[in-house]
Amino acid sequence: MPILYNEQDQTITLHTNHSSYQMKIGPCGLLVHTYYGPTAGGDMSWCLSFRDRGFSGNPYDAKTLRGISADTLPMEYPCEGSGDFRPPAFSLRRANGAVGCDLRFRSVKILPGKYSLPGLPAVYTDEAGAQTLEVTLADEAAGIEAVLQYGVLPELDVITWSARITNRGAEPVVLQAAASGALDLVSGDWDLLHFYGRHAGERAAARTEIGQREILIGSRRGTSSHQQNPFVILARQDATELAGECLGMSLLYSGSFSCNLGRDQFGTTRAVMGVQSEHFDYPLAPGESFQAPELALAYSASGLAHLSHLFHRMISQHVCRGPWKNRRRPVLLNNWEATGMDFTGEQILSIAKTAAELGVEMLVLDDGWFGARNNDNAGLGDWTVNTEKLGCTMGELAQKIRDMGMKFGLWIEPEMVNEDSELFRRHPDWALRIPGKPPVMGRNQLVLDFSRSEVVDEIFRQITDVLDECSADYVKMDMNRSITDVCSAVSGYQSQGKLLYQYVLGVYRFMDRLLERYPELLLEGCSGGGGRFDAGMLYYCPQIWCSDNTDAIDRIRIQYGTSFGYPLRTMGAHVSAVPNGDTRRRTPFHTRAVVAMAGTFGYELDLNLISDEEKAQVPVQIETFKKHWNLLHNGLFYRLTDVMKNRQEAAWMTVAEDGSEALVNIVVLDATGNSPNRFIRCMGLTPGASYRDEASGRIYDANALMTLGLPMPTVPHPRWPVQVTPCEYDAFQIHLTITD
Repeated sequence: MPILYNEQDQTITLHTNHSSYQMKIGPCGLLVHTYYGPTAGGDMSWCLSFRDRGFSGNPYDAKTLRGISADTLPMEYPCEGSGDFRPPAFSLRRANGAVGCDLRFRSVKILPGKYSLPGLPAVYTDEAGAQTLEVTLADEAAGIEAVLQYGVLPELDVITWSARITNRGAEPVVLQAAASGALDLVSGDWDLLHFYGRHAGERAAARTEIGQREILIGSRRGTSSHQQNPFVILARQDATELAGECLGMSLLYSGSFSCNLGRDQFGTTRAVMGVQSEHFDYPLAPGESFQAPELALAYSASGLAHLSHLFHRMISQHVCRGPWKNRRRPVLLNNWEATGMDFTGEQILSIAKTAAELGVEMLVLDDGWFGARNNDNAGLGDWTVNTEKLGCTMGELAQKIRDMGMKFGLWIEPEMVNEDSELFRRHPDWALRIPGKPPVMGRNQLVLDFSRSEVVDEIFRQITDVLDECSADYVKMDMNRSITDVCSAVSGYQSQGKLLYQYVLGVYRFMDRLLERYPELLLEGCSGGGGRFDAGMLYYCPQIWCSDNTDAIDRIRIQYGTSFGYPLRTMGAHVSAVPNGDTRRRTPFHTRAVVAMAGTFGYELDLNLISDEEKAQVPVQIETFKKHWNLLHNGLFYRLTDVMKNRQEAAWMTVAEDGSEALVNIVVLDATGNSPNRFIRCMGLTPGASYRDEASGRIYDANALMTLGLPMPTVPHPRWPVQVTPCEYDAFQIHLTITD
């Protein structure tokens, strides 16, 4: 059974197919953590140390047993005020202003199936073996109950966490922290892998030792952010792509978050992850509850690549929903980098005509189609079609696109408003503002209060009127600023501290309503590119625009970091024009396509303006993507080079789960004259098998490819009859198929 409760040993053990997780009801009802790692059994509380430690306080009911302390034990859900001075998962302010809580074990319940979270994204499954564990902790004096929820998905090798906090007392309280989960590892030297960045430079991979300190990463921006991602990895210091222990934590939440990690005075490594506690003072009246977002946990004993595979499978099949999660996405062209907001309907049709002739399957009309939206200083909030600009209605434009044989999509930014808009003039109180304080502007726009149902209802009505008219096949939902001035016009002082959480739930409600109204809609997430790229958004959007930076070389690094926690099929990636608008770099048209195929694949340029030679490549690129999309989106992904360190080449590959084929992708980052021989070591092939290079016909032994490596391809010399080293930014795709 996935969940075993041993009343005699007072242990609760969670088993997936290849891992075990154990907690124990310890002395004084303290719930302690004993183990997380490869499959194991029995009572592992022998790892606990009950020693009298100086300045580590003891529960009152421990009396003279000074070896019992929440400050020295590995706690399952640590709380402030229990004598544990390490980072807490839970903090409570009482009605009299005192801060402190002492949660003790009360009961355990095992339920069939995997729980869901109303109003919040959560991993789902119909697997018969999945189970739910509910462990109830309580502080009787404070009247607080915490139900720790665990979902065990054996086939996925995934465990999920959440916590539901309820005020069972007679007085109101305020939650100051309510994390989704905490993990105490009593042994080992661990590194943290986190994914940092900025707008147009998201999810750079960084690896740092977790030492005798606290490390805090997260976002205070109201979104999961460009700056840090709510996915982290703890890895043994000897862990590599193919070997060593590592575990990942992915928060299914799209708002401000934090992950607090550190190694304590006695060698235990703690990680606490959940909603950011800053700007979080969540009041609970008697009888009210707070539901923490879900946190997914996975363990790998065989390196980082396998850990990524676990999260890729979880997100692809058990987070993403709807008809598009397993379909090939249409090859689209978005007009943003071609025209910006300065376009006419005639220009859009001209771009669409050439795109259709070259095999593009969908035209997406980006920002600028509504209200007085000719620049980014006006119009947001007025979701009425600018028929003068388009020269027709949106329905007529969409039909003209469809008559060319393409689908039609639209860009929206529902959470934002410009002061120069009819909506703001009618409802200035709908924007988040602090009375008497000039608001902080971002892109000259304000944030609508999506915690209020009437605001969401009005924006939903306006946008669906347009979507109904044009029967849009696709919507790109953007969000282009961080949230400041966190204050609602209708919230009292005591409820401003839950505004950001309620805002995120309002965004989720909006997306859920879109999908209910348009069940075939392909919804793409976006926040200035990758500013809200998280597993929570992927519950509603099967793909997210990976970055506003479409430079192929920068995108290699962005997509590399993203791949640790998210599958290729979720990464919106397009071929754009050169010189690139962000970097001014020029890269070959073929290279841009190879990089974009490590994502959803599409175009972000005016195909009328490219050369005839490049136009001839477009149908070939599209057919190549169609040929390999199943391998790219459903195969096992391997990072062959560390692009944060290796400046010579970037290489990655996908391998069919049955090992029958593989696609190796290589981009030259640095070319030198008369260069040394270079080899790319493959991964994931079937040991002992032989593979044929589809283009050259050459046969390779799989073991040799994974040990010696694939020789770096060469190219013909432009004047002499010899093969030479490829040029900087040249790219190659090598399709390998297993031989009989």
